[in-house]
Amino acid sequence: MDRPILRNKIFLYLTEFFAGMSVMAVELGASRLLAPYFSSSQIVWTIIIGTIMIAMALGNLYGGRKADKDPNPDKLYGRIIIAGIWIALIPVVGKYIIIGVSALLVFAVNSNFLVIAAFVACMIIFVFPLFLLGTVTPSLVKFTVDSLDDSGSIVGKLNAFNTIGSIIGTFVPTFISIPAVGTSVTFLIFAGILLVLCTVYFASSKVNFIKAKKVPISMVIFILCCFFGHNNSFAFWESNLTYEGESIYNYLKVTEDSERVELSTNVLFGVQSVYMKNKALAGGYYDYAMAGPFMGGVNEKDGFRILMLGNGTGTTATQCKRYFDDVYIEGVEIDQKITDLAIKYFEFPENIPVTTYDGRAYLNAIEDKFDVIMVDAYQDITIPFQMSSVEFFTLVRDHLTPDGVMVVNMNMKSNKEGSINEYLTDTICSVFPEVYTAEVEHYTNRVLYASFNSDMLERMRKNNEIEDAPELRELIGRIDTRITPCTAGKHIMTDDKAPVELLGMRVIDEIIRSEVSYFKDLFKEGGIDALLDAM
Repeated sequence: MDRPILRNKIFLYLTEFFAGMSVMAVELGASRLLAPYFSSSQIVWTIIIGTIMIAMALGNLYGGRKADKDPNPDKLYGRIIIAGIWIALIPVVGKYIIIGVSALLVFAVNSNFLVIAAFVACMIIFVFPLFLLGTVTPSLVKFTVDSLDDSGSIVGKLNAFNTIGSIIGTFVPTFISIPAVGTSVTFLIFAGILLVLCTVYFASSKVNFIKAKKVPISMVIFILCCFFGHNNSFAFWESNLTYEGESIYNYLKVTEDSERVELSTNVLFGVQSVYMKNKALAGGYYDYAMAGPFMGGVNEKDGFRILMLGNGTGTTATQCKRYFDDVYIEGVEIDQKITDLAIKYFEFPENIPVTTYDGRAYLNAIEDKFDVIMVDAYQDITIPFQMSSVEFFTLVRDHLTPDGVMVVNMNMKSNKEGSINEYLTDTICSVFPEVYTAEVEHYTNRVLYASFNSDMLERMRKNNEIEDAPELRELIGRIDTRITPCTAGKHIMTDDKAPVELLGMRVIDEIIRSEVSYFKDLFKEGGIDALLDAM
């Protein structure tokens, strides 16, 4: 079939380039679409990469077979149009599919809920368009190879253009489009690129452009997707959000009421930071972390130094500044946008310096010593593996004063053998001789305190003498009754082996089963009507 535009192989190479670019852009977009609901852990990335590789492999097989049986370029560019439209529809319906899949599976799945839900959502949303894009390379080989004499050179050029496009499709969403305009618009941008490519093909071919119905129909659908899909809201059921946006590292959501302001980096799970508008204690593990300065002798030393690794919006740092005099506080937060939100919405003190850096890398770069180092470096609902190992906690130890204290938030409470908290506790016990934990009332958190000072608890009791803060004295007294000593165990995490994602997922499954069991019982007793009444 004669198509003048294909006589110059440049257009075919450009097709390969834009197909490769779009595949990687969709993959990066998939991670950001799923992250607010399922986290951005290595497990979720594995699911995304695995499903995309499945789609591409099937597309390669199908595309090669179709190219041999019916080498019609119109059908290839028709498939690219369908892929472009599907990608454009992702911002419109993708979030609803994720919530729908989660709602169905939460009642049907008893374990590995996040893994299964993420896999099913990924298969429904992303496999088909990437399957279609997977047909591009074998089809283009058919159209470009004229003889065996130059087949190797042409196939090499096609792969090179695909790879270069993939490189650009990797960097542009991460560093430009997603931070600037969000995930939804990023999908629309790359869908538009594919549709423009196909429009140029059909417009330049010897076919009646109007008869090529796919083009005008696809443009109408794309325009509708731009109108309905440009909204970046992931928590679309919430109408009172103070702020919602994305950074390079996180989905970010700020909510507030008359009493408090909260930051979440995940739609479905957890609150990362809290600010009380009446300047009171925030509640939860933020308050329990306040025992650390007392253990370190905050009322005995001049120039007491505190380092916050994973500062967030600075709940604990703000409280320490409010209650303790002559205290130097320094924060480290990898996400600059979170620090910006801290200043804008959480009244974070401007005299507390915050360095935008990875916590472990920061410790490697400095030689300073601190009386207290607080570690709260969760990303979404998982712990970065490099901040959960023996090597990391040894690095923290080396940056503490001789009687300094490390405070660690462990936000996944579980009493099962081999839980993530047991791994963290055993790992820290292998580094510090004095380790204690305290269960946080009414929360899934547990706060750990570690030091080389055997008198850390006595020092906490002695220093708990802030006359004008009875609420803090009462809190420390309550923490004192909940503290239990820890002993070293066999579950040690290292830089080489730290299965934090799998361990974390197990605890999340426990939490989900516990929360859903009530609604499952309702459904068994009264059916859907009982569920609707309860909601």
